[in-house]
Amino acid sequence: MKKLHSLPLRLWHWVNTVLVILLMLTGLSLRVPGLHIFDYRSAVLVHKATGYVMAAGFIFWLVFGIADGSLRRYYVVRRRDLSGLASQALYYAFGVFRGRPNPHPATLREKFNPLQKFAYLSIQFLFTPVLIVTGVLFGNILYFRNAIAFIGGLKVLDAVHLAVAYVFVEYVLVHGYMATMGKTPFSHIKEMFTGRAEPPEESGG
Repeated sequence: MKKLHSLPLRLWHWVNTVLVILLMLTGLSLRVPGLHIFDYRSAVLVHKATGYVMAAGFIFWLVFGIADGSLRRYYVVRRRDLSGLASQALYYAFGVFRGRPNPHPATLREKFNPLQKFAYLSIQFLFTPVLIVTGVLFGNILYFRNAIAFIGGLKVLDAVHLAVAYVFVEYVLVHGYMATMGKTPFSHIKEMFTGRAEPPEESGG
């Protein structure tokens, strides 16, 4: 068995999973109060608090990734990533359903396949920061009124925050599905608890 995921990364992953689910549920409660998932006041308080914890978790992930070198090892896009996009896409579209081996299995050197790398780069370095910043602005509209006015007002802020939230919902659904594409449907989920993968490793979401 090979170790792919460090303990701090696994802890961050599962804490972040709970935070994202809470943000989705409270956000849905704020948008559609008739669902009665949370009452409005509780939804506001939990959504805001969860957002701040998520922001702190993102800073932890960033600092830890820089300190242990994982950002440089796993997130830098290389020429082989660009050349491997087509083969990885074909695998997910057809090969996986025909029992073919993953063309880019996870290794200690390359934990993410080309499609995963681009997906995680966009989520971690684009959508997460935008979600956090817009959430912080929403957290104290009066205090940040000048910044909100600068970007176009509350309607623009709301539209951006909601659009990125929809991206996260789609990402969670796809990520959950891809996580079942291992040796068994629960192989990758088990890896995120143990940190270790049994060879041969099929790379999932």
